Amino acid sequence: MRRLIPTGEAMRPVEFADVPRPVPEADEALIEVEAFAPNRGETFLLERPTPGLLPGKDVAGLVVQAAADGSGPGVGARVVGHPPQGGWAEYAAVPTHSLAVLPDGIDSVRAAALPLAGITALRLLRTAGSLTGRRVLLTGASGGVGHYVTELAAAAGAEVTVVSATPERGMRLAELGAAEVVHDVAAAGGLFDVVLESTGGPQLPLAVSKVRPGGLLLWFGQASRTPATLDFFELLGGPAGVTIQHFHYAGAPYGPELATLVRLVEQGRLHPEIGRVADWSETAGALVDLRERRIRGKAVLTTGAVR
Repeated sequence: MRRLIPTGEAMRPVEFADVPRPVPEADEALIEVEAFAPNRGETFLLERPTPGLLPGKDVAGLVVQAAADGSGPGVGARVVGHPPQGGWAEYAAVPTHSLAVLPDGIDSVRAAALPLAGITALRLLRTAGSLTGRRVLLTGASGGVGHYVTELAAAAGAEVTVVSATPERGMRLAELGAAEVVHDVAAAGGLFDVVLESTGGPQLPLAVSKVRPGGLLLWFGQASRTPATLDFFELLGGPAGVTIQHFHYAGAPYGPELATLVRLVEQGRLHPEIGRVADWSETAGALVDLRERRIRGKAVLTTGAVR
């Protein structure tokens, strides 16, 4: 079968290789991959790939071999999955606890856009607690996670202010429920019950200053790739008793969240934002554009196996 493997080259970060099909563990199903969606964090891993790195965590396709232990969907089921790695290939072995069955109304392209970004959004908002009637500030809102967070938080009754780099991207976030769109953290008006911060660098101290006394800042990313510095004495002059909490989405099983995301999409309550769909022969270019923030929302690559 064909698989995309890292090259270590900046402008051509992956290339095709012919390799054997993966042999599933007893609790894994073998999936014929129809579509996959790279994440921006994966583009950073490709800059200095570790030996044996097999990228690919967001896949959708068809079960061609059920798990030997009898768990999970059977042969012929259409599924979305979140394997630990190895999804940028014709076939991927996926633990059954991290699969969800797709209804007929959801195609593989939309499904592939769900896993990492959607699971992150669900778990992030769950960590934030009840949002009804609360003011929420979201930085770095133009990426895949930001679109899901905006739509889900607004639907939960939050008043959401988003930070987006461009008016075009901000317009889409407003359509998804954002009450206010600003282009810099400093421009966000007033104080917020919850701040969801994903940029790092100099934006983190600004975001902290926007939290109301006793409020919560959840730090879930560092898209700027610049370390943040907090000045204790500046904090003394800001809101009192602010909680700053590190957040990372990871931790299987992912199946329950995937099933929730699929249900929300099927009910028309969640809308994957897909900025590019292309054949997987164009993966290298898509990865560069994703890394350089030239794609709004998600990029999805198709293998040609889509039915």
